[in-house]
Amino acid sequence: MNSSDMASPELGAVEVHGINRASFILRGAVAAGAVYGATAVAPYVSNALAQSGGSDLDILNFALTLEYLETDFYNVKGTSVGLSGEAKGLAQSFGDEEADHVAALTKAITAAGGKPVAKPKFVFPVTNQASFLKLAYVLENTGVGAYNGAGPSITNKEYLAAAGSIVQVEARHAAAIALLTGDPITPNGAFDKPLSESQVLAKAGPLIE
Repeated sequence: MNSSDMASPELGAVEVHGINRASFILRGAVAAGAVYGATAVAPYVSNALAQSGGSDLDILNFALTLEYLETDFYNVKGTSVGLSGEAKGLAQSFGDEEADHVAALTKAITAAGGKPVAKPKFVFPVTNQASFLKLAYVLENTGVGAYNGAGPSITNKEYLAAAGSIVQVEARHAAAIALLTGDPITPNGAFDKPLSESQVLAKAGPLIE
């Protein structure tokens, strides 16, 4: 697929290497976001979890995989790319918060008798501060869509409340980055417009390894 056909070509070059269900769904969500934008992520995740019979633990492990990605992006890529000024401060702050999400989700999964998934390997197509911020904006909005898509499948009210508290922070991250980049704070207006799974998979499917 030509990058000009993608809504978010920055996501098209993000690589997620993992073989568990959580990393597969995350790869699909990233691919859906690349083709259709963050609007497509929520229905893709919702359908993927429903079709796979995802339990609460599966959903928590999916969320953990997403938080691994964001933590790695800010704490590893954000350090190596040479950020400065407000961008550097935000990346450090956001990285700490994403790491806290990883710790909280790991604790919740373990307490429920589950096994936290191993951290996959990530490759981010970032070479400078401008490309870092551009990808950060897309990743954060994609993360919001992913949590919104997973939320309706969570049966435990405590887990749902925890997911709700995390997604609010992700949305604030996206808004803060938007103020730096000049991108829309609410890129989809007052409401997201869902796409069907068949619409998403028609274009995003080839992007999933």
